[in-house]
Amino acid sequence: MSKQKSNWYEFYKGIWEINPTFKQILGTCPTLAVTVSVMNGIAMALATTFVLVFSSLFISLVRKFIPNQVRIAAYIVIIAAFVTIADLVMKAKFPELSKALGPFVPLIVVNCIILGRAEAFASKNSPWKSVLDALGNGAGFLLALLIMGSIRELLGSRTILGYQILPNGFEPLVVMILPAGAFLTFGLLMGFSNFYLERKKRIEQQELIAKFRKPEVKVEVKGMEA
Repeated sequence: MSKQKSNWYEFYKGIWEINPTFKQILGTCPTLAVTVSVMNGIAMALATTFVLVFSSLFISLVRKFIPNQVRIAAYIVIIAAFVTIADLVMKAKFPELSKALGPFVPLIVVNCIILGRAEAFASKNSPWKSVLDALGNGAGFLLALLIMGSIRELLGSRTILGYQILPNGFEPLVVMILPAGAFLTFGLLMGFSNFYLERKKRIEQQELIAKFRKPEVKVEVKGMEA
């Protein structure tokens, strides 16, 4: 039971507890650049997750054979191989989407989320745990880009995934599809997520203190309380 709980935690933590976008503040460049629409955000997140999962798996499998002095260079070579696969598949199957994302797909090679999880987790843990960790962080990245893309596209274009949601009477906020809108949305979401996490942590600490606090003992002596 504890092993199942541990495996679930390895996946869950990346979605919210150590969300790569809002908590670790990694991958900020593509987050701000591609979230002008929901579809761009989803495509970027899925490509990143593909590279993250398979590079973490491969690095975990060969971690004991990589000399410590060249581990970062070796990680980058492994990551670059999977980025090339993702880039070529996207250009072949989804050319318009690949054109919309521009250079940000090849730049996944230097995405701090992938290199960070490779160094912090995959190089020190089993392949199964590394895959769960990668999937969790990929899901967290997808969630962040989905939320940001939805907000920016809805307020900036009145649509989500190309379908009009807001009425014609709503005047689109052009700033939301500009870089300023990206920074504004990112800052507000990051502030909200950190506020929620810190509040939750304080509540848990207070509950823990209350649980172990010794209750007051009242002793009655001849009908009197001492």
